[in-house]
Amino acid sequence: GMLVETSALMPQARIEADRVVEGLHLDLGQALARRLGRDLVAKPVPRKRLAEALQRGEGDLLCDYQSDWLPGAFAWSKPFLPDQALLISAATVPAPAALTALTGQPIGTVRGYVYPEMTDALRAGFLRDDAPDAVANLQKLELGRIRHALTGRRVLEYQQRIGRFHLALHPPLVVSEVLAQCALSPSSPVGLAALNAAIQGLVSEGELNRLLGKYR
Repeated sequence: GMLVETSALMPQARIEADRVVEGLHLDLGQALARRLGRDLVAKPVPRKRLAEALQRGEGDLLCDYQSDWLPGAFAWSKPFLPDQALLISAATVPAPAALTALTGQPIGTVRGYVYPEMTDALRAGFLRDDAPDAVANLQKLELGRIRHALTGRRVLEYQQRIGRFHLALHPPLVVSEVLAQCALSPSSPVGLAALNAAIQGLVSEGELNRLLGKYR
């Protein structure tokens, strides 16, 4: 089984009545399960229970995380799932030449997320303006409540593609490049070598790019 965070939003996942009905996590889980000769069961779990659920074997696999985000005795796959943390600015305000230009200006953030690069660049000048989730954060920018926001490229491109986000932006500043991983439960019947081989196949045969392309 694959664990999916209940608070996940598209393009990562859409959850209805305790079922994962669509999204990148489901596509990825199905593609990996097919390569491993298994059937996929996707199970939504609240973020604060993810580590415990994986530890206890309520699911075998959790993807789109990094080892420093999730403490525990898990085997981690090779990094392979790309995303970028972007700083985006409304086209109606001057484009910041660098992150340091934003010292003391409110920046749209998501509650519970850490932004180490911003903290390093701005120190005490990093003024967070927290939204409950990534989509609400983009909406605040579009409504003009903030002028700058931090977002993942995947979320931004998906919201633009489905026509939910129309605001004209300056070219974004790339804050960090992320290559996320999958974590295996200690009780998973799938071994790390088999998982990495399945991931390598997804990447080298272009299947991962096709899956990501559905949401751009």
